[in-house]
Amino acid sequence: MRIGLRPSPIAGQWYEGDRKVLARTVDGYLDAAQLHAISGQVIGVVAPHAGHRYSGPVAGYAFAAVRGSAPDVVAVLSPFHNYHHAPLLLAAYEAYETPLGSIPVDAAAVEALEAALAAAGGPTLTRISNDPEHSLEIELPFLQRALASKWRLLPLMVRAQDAPTCKGLGMALATTLRGMKALLVASTDLSHYHDQQTALALDRALLAQVEAFDPEPLFDLERSGRGSACGLGALSSVMWAARELGADRVEILRHATSGDTTGDYSAVVGYGAAVILKTQ
Repeated sequence: MRIGLRPSPIAGQWYEGDRKVLARTVDGYLDAAQLHAISGQVIGVVAPHAGHRYSGPVAGYAFAAVRGSAPDVVAVLSPFHNYHHAPLLLAAYEAYETPLGSIPVDAAAVEALEAALAAAGGPTLTRISNDPEHSLEIELPFLQRALASKWRLLPLMVRAQDAPTCKGLGMALATTLRGMKALLVASTDLSHYHDQQTALALDRALLAQVEAFDPEPLFDLERSGRGSACGLGALSSVMWAARELGADRVEILRHATSGDTTGDYSAVVGYGAAVILKTQ
């Protein structure tokens, strides 16, 4: 059952609650991103999801890479930071709301994804209401300011942290989006609450594997404690979907930690931005 508009539970806390201030702040992050020339078609991006004041300077790089593009549908995959038993969650709303306006959920894409998952014997999408999740919504103001089209949203919260489920989701997502003007967004932060030097080592190991564009070893990094991403399921699913849609390269655009913003390097959170490209 779909219900109307999902009001933002985090506007004014995780990011600016005033429309004009939010637009100006997000535009500032986009403007500040010093991108090198990017060759190829952007299939997806990876962006962090802390409060804008902490991770906005890094997220700006990811969304500057798609500034001015005009997809019809944007699939945003994030983790779910609260308890739920189901592996794949979908907010049971017809639209998401931010201070910048409402974004319609693509009901046809959701239906097609459910059919693709069912055909492959995968898990169903479990609809939830009144979710407090920030990691999906935090990306929306960037998309609202960066994209030139009136796009529709395919919002997925991935609790699954195993390779078979995430690969299955990626394949089903590729089936759903093939032939469409689509953009994939993986929302994830990196290591959590280590000192700066430890965080840098962990994050570099994980980002190197992301840049290698091979999602399966990401799970080994996580299990062994050699790398970490709270959105591992979302990240790997997007990578598998992008590969299936023809992407052949990942470029890391930016890496920083919360310490670079706060000046406290004793217990930091890592943030990375990347772009997933089809170059051939």
